[in-house]
Amino acid sequence: MPGAAALGAAAVAAVGALLLLRPEDAGPGAGLSMAETQALPKLREDFRMQKKSVFILGASGETGRVLLKEILEQNLFSKVTLIGRRKLTFEEEAYKNVNQEVVDFEKLDDYASAFQGHDVGFCCLGTTKAKAGAEGFVRVDRDYVLKSAELAKTAGCKHFNLLSSRGADKSSKFLYLQVKGEVEARVEELKFDRYSVFRPGVLLCDRQESRPGEWLARKFFGSLPNSWASGLSVPMVTLVRAMLNNLVRPGDQQMEVLESKAIHSLGKADSSLKL
Repeated sequence: MPGAAALGAAAVAAVGALLLLRPEDAGPGAGLSMAETQALPKLREDFRMQKKSVFILGASGETGRVLLKEILEQNLFSKVTLIGRRKLTFEEEAYKNVNQEVVDFEKLDDYASAFQGHDVGFCCLGTTKAKAGAEGFVRVDRDYVLKSAELAKTAGCKHFNLLSSRGADKSSKFLYLQVKGEVEARVEELKFDRYSVFRPGVLLCDRQESRPGEWLARKFFGSLPNSWASGLSVPMVTLVRAMLNNLVRPGDQQMEVLESKAIHSLGKADSSLKL
């Protein structure tokens, strides 16, 4: 359990989370009909038949790690590539065909070839101000993400998926939310054929790294009624399944923003997926 000092900082994080208590647009995916839910297994199979390729940025983090696992279990792509600053080690047989491109994010133009040959991209890059400092946070969450998106677009990526945050707003007075909102807007300017933004609330997971603020927030949201918590927090598996369920269904907008409630609806839509 975090110590007293850490809990003090966590209390600040919890207050910050409460500041996000405002109504959200339903967004695509909120309240899926029975027909839409029943169509998901067929849509998933049709997507597999297209034999598309995907890259994941941030696979060493919690979201990227769970996303990779789910992609492999659903067998959605013919080629899966991880783009990161170091090679990851996997022992399970399921990971044997995963490609890895090791890059220097400070010189990303030199690694443009890593983005070649992918139809779909998922960006789960991110750090915190507490871990990297304000300058480091902006460099990772804004500069690295934008340069990666630019290279992906140039390389022919058609569908770019961005993990953002509830409350993202380029006009926000809070650095975290301002940076997230700025990135969303600037990636939109690249005009991908399809651009999906996911704005979950607090992600409910047991991180490998210590984040006391999120620890306290998980405890707090875990005590709320489901009707409240669903708009403010999202289990990690629900988030990545929402990402993939959204991927396989046709998109009718160039840019789509999925808020927490829509993420819950999409992520829990298909009971055929094993827990």
